[in-house]
Amino acid sequence: MTQQRNALVVLALAAVTGASLSTAAMADRMGEGPMGMGPGMGFGAMDFAAMDADKDGKVTQAEIDAFRAAEVTAADADKDGKLSAAELSAMHLKRMQVRADEMAARMVERHDADGDGALTAAELATRPAPDRMFGMADADGDGALTEAEIEAARAEMAEMREGRGHGGKGGHRWFFGD
Repeated sequence: MTQQRNALVVLALAAVTGASLSTAAMADRMGEGPMGMGPGMGFGAMDFAAMDADKDGKVTQAEIDAFRAAEVTAADADKDGKLSAAELSAMHLKRMQVRADEMAARMVERHDADGDGALTAAELATRPAPDRMFGMADADGDGALTEAEIEAARAEMAEMREGRGHGGKGGHRWFFGD
């Protein structure tokens, strides 16, 4: 029972670590995009269909400018024509919440063995990543994780994310599985 409890603690720690690193990377990606395109407008964050106002299969600079202006207007809670730090934060949190909701729905869809719309610890443990994560973090192979081993695993994960340029596609999946 203690080993199972330790595994659940490690899973919880891994989830929190992954969420915090994913959130930091996502917040960074949602910042100033390439070529000064503004908040959330890097090519990786482009919603082509939303920007292609005339639906001709092309996005012009005018369409990008209009889309950016609409984003600012939508995020401008006090309607003063400017985005404060609080308004920018709210805009980023809204985007991250959408992504988190999509990720959670995919996890439930993939791992909900009993079809009840929720995941138990047992259903989460069926994913290949928890065992792989524990084994990768257990540097000395003694079947237990020290705080130093967990910190080293976090550092390795962050290093891999940086090597892919802000996490790259699926940057955390090697460690957490979903």
